[in-house]
Amino acid sequence: MTDTASRPDTGTSIPDRPSLEGLEDKWDGVWSEQQLYAFDPDTTRDQVFSVDTPPPTASGSLHVGHVFGYSQADMIVRYQRMRGKNVFYPLGWDDNGLPTERRVQNYFGVRCDPSLPYDADFTPPQEGGDNKSSKAANQLPVSRRNFIELCERLTEIDEKSFEEVFRTLGLSVDWNHSYQTINAHSRATSQRAFLENLEADQAYQSEAPTMWDVTYRTAVAQAEQEDRDRDGAYHRLGFTRTDGSGSTVVIATTRPELLPACVALVAHPNDERYQDLFGSTVTSPLFGVEVPVLAHSLAQPDKGAGIAMICTFGDANDVTWWRELELPTRSVIGRDGRFLPEAPWISTPEGQALYSELAGLTVFSAQKRVVEMATESGDLTGEIEKISHPVKFYENGDKPLEYVTSRQWYLTNGGRDQSEGGLRDDLIARGKELTWHPAYMESRYRNWVEGLAGDWLISRQRFFGVPFPIWYAVGADGETDYDTVLTPPVESLPIDPTIDVPAGYEEAQRGVPGGFVADPDILDTWGTSSLTPQLAGGWNSDPELFSKVYPMDLRPQGHDIIRTWLFSTIVRSHLQQDSLPWTHASINGWILDPDRKKMSKSKGNVVTPIGLLEQHGSDGVRYWAGRARQGVDTAFDEGQMKIGRRLAIKILNASKFALGFGDAPADPAGRLAADPAVVTDPLDRALLAQLGKVVEQATVAFDDMDYARALEVAEPFFWAFCDDYIELVKERAHGNSASGEAGAASARAALAIALEVQLRLFAPVVVFATEEVWSWWRGGSVHTQSWPVAEPLFEAAAGQDASLVASVAQAAISVRRIKSDAKVSQKTPILSVRIVASPTVLAHLEAAAADLTALGRIESLELVAGETDEIITEDIELGEPPVKAPRNKG
Repeated sequence: MTDTASRPDTGTSIPDRPSLEGLEDKWDGVWSEQQLYAFDPDTTRDQVFSVDTPPPTASGSLHVGHVFGYSQADMIVRYQRMRGKNVFYPLGWDDNGLPTERRVQNYFGVRCDPSLPYDADFTPPQEGGDNKSSKAANQLPVSRRNFIELCERLTEIDEKSFEEVFRTLGLSVDWNHSYQTINAHSRATSQRAFLENLEADQAYQSEAPTMWDVTYRTAVAQAEQEDRDRDGAYHRLGFTRTDGSGSTVVIATTRPELLPACVALVAHPNDERYQDLFGSTVTSPLFGVEVPVLAHSLAQPDKGAGIAMICTFGDANDVTWWRELELPTRSVIGRDGRFLPEAPWISTPEGQALYSELAGLTVFSAQKRVVEMATESGDLTGEIEKISHPVKFYENGDKPLEYVTSRQWYLTNGGRDQSEGGLRDDLIARGKELTWHPAYMESRYRNWVEGLAGDWLISRQRFFGVPFPIWYAVGADGETDYDTVLTPPVESLPIDPTIDVPAGYEEAQRGVPGGFVADPDILDTWGTSSLTPQLAGGWNSDPELFSKVYPMDLRPQGHDIIRTWLFSTIVRSHLQQDSLPWTHASINGWILDPDRKKMSKSKGNVVTPIGLLEQHGSDGVRYWAGRARQGVDTAFDEGQMKIGRRLAIKILNASKFALGFGDAPADPAGRLAADPAVVTDPLDRALLAQLGKVVEQATVAFDDMDYARALEVAEPFFWAFCDDYIELVKERAHGNSASGEAGAASARAALAIALEVQLRLFAPVVVFATEEVWSWWRGGSVHTQSWPVAEPLFEAAAGQDASLVASVAQAAISVRRIKSDAKVSQKTPILSVRIVASPTVLAHLEAAAADLTALGRIESLELVAGETDEIITEDIELGEPPVKAPRNKG
């Protein structure tokens, strides 16, 4: 608790009217100038507390959810700093990925066309469009390099505005250690990690059906997909048996447009209805393609007609059946989401003619046309049955995902390794090894790992991101040889294969027989963000720093990205360093709107933080965040922010009173530790005993990273301190009590000690008000002081019963009620009163009788023991109310 630093002459005095206005700018400037939160590299690992801070997506604006989560993490960090840790607290910017590209397209009115040449003098057609104003048809095509330059330009603008918000919020990050997920350092780190994965056979390439977003024209990983309920319908189509019987087999499908892609029918092997069909063939309606009828355990007898058509590809079951039953590939949907021009497996002229009507149509239009065709031909039987069912979407997409066959890069993540003791088991064990806050979040992680259906698809067909650092040889026939992968030396990273040339080749050999071609894809944005501990810690550039901060101590993040960011980071650290990336994970909940729906940009229900910070003050907003439990979704509540602002104002005003007795001691807590007898009055000692219990409980909570519990403990004590204790002792502190100077000295010391301890208790949450008060009478910053400890407080109390404060406070309430019931001023004297209480409470009141009579202006107080759990006032005689002095109208 002691602070050995002497108090310098700060030139700061207690203001006449303390105010919260302007504190954010004032103290951010001081902290920046003093480098208060800078990490000290001259350290050892055991002295460090390092944080893998979420890098916000630098596109658009922050919303109140960011303020919520980052404030909570900052409370944990500030506590660790006060516990003596050398805090490594960097902040990065997640620049690359689809959100940035989309914002650039709309902001500048452009779209990327990699076939175009670079224009060194390019000027965008607009600047400042919103996220919906620029339609794709009106966007100007630009080269990939020009497009990337615009991405870099806009993210720099967004990052500056984000930093301003975070500074206003009072985040104690070390701005000297900021990073970007797309700069040269991050590209080199990400590319090196990928090359090491490739060398270790942890990264591989495969041409297979892939979930595809037709709007963005990129593959989408399992972790980025979400189910959305959509209206659909079962259509019953009749397939004709080829045994000459002329009978039909009716299937029910929600995807009739995929009829030309049908490769088989499938039913459950135990379904008695279709036993005689297994091994036979049928021809598809409209298109006349002969397909086999097969058995597979994934078929659901109680779904639709119990027999399904296998198409390449409509859903995950189609992919499984296609792979396990070794069926042909008959793709009809292209990367643009439209039907391909040809379907060569359709051999009849009639079938080809019908398919030609589908070529070039969207999925929606093709479905409508196929239903019309089948209705006209009589192949559609029965009524169309409308249903609602879950459909896969890219989490940021607007149209359902489609399966498209493409060549992609994958990273092993346990999704295909279900062997005992294999990678999947290793990653589940990592989750158990990690300390979760709250603990139940571990099950969400485990459930995700156990439910993985495949490895991590890490390639994206986009432009602004980390390029795969590889080329492929081109054979003498001009065909790309994907088995001959050309890689650069690590020391040459970062590289862009579309610009750089592999060793042993010249630029003139690009794309020609005997030459090379670049891999055109970029890493999935999680493929770089999954390396944030390595990026921030300098794995690829500063091994000494990395050894001092890794594995990191804390990963704070939302529960919605456990399956993406948290899991992917564990995967990369397990593969790269054979360790967990951090020892603790603090999980925050969502922010909910008044309808209890998650706030998100896509839903359009977010609240931006600047107005809230200006209206309620950063301390008020931080208080709201600090009241929320870890992992629990929290309603957006300005009422809580108002309470937080009132708390911050009360800290200023109560401190002004507590320090208003001449020169406040420079180090009251240190003085207490040196001389516990400095506080002599029983009421004062009881207060310190009570405060000691608060310190104990808050410390236990913060040690468990439970900032909400710590605030929950400290706040009620503070309000009681203001409303009860200060009111009780203020006359004594002013020297207006029968206890004389000794009593006044004890009250003043207790006030100063309690104030200092409480400033430290509140400092992680209410950062600006506590710093302001600290500057009135102490040197340095409250945020670099040691966290308070309880022992000196208990020693000063010397066994004093802490409940004495509550007893006397209750008696004070009873005394005040006498006057309020009589509708007279609280300054009205009480000539006499008898108070009846239990023997224990009576002893408390006797010990504090001087403070109680001073508070109530009681001239004659009689204390009587009684068998009661309440405090009873009786035989009351009030004096005359004080006469108000007339106003001077002159």
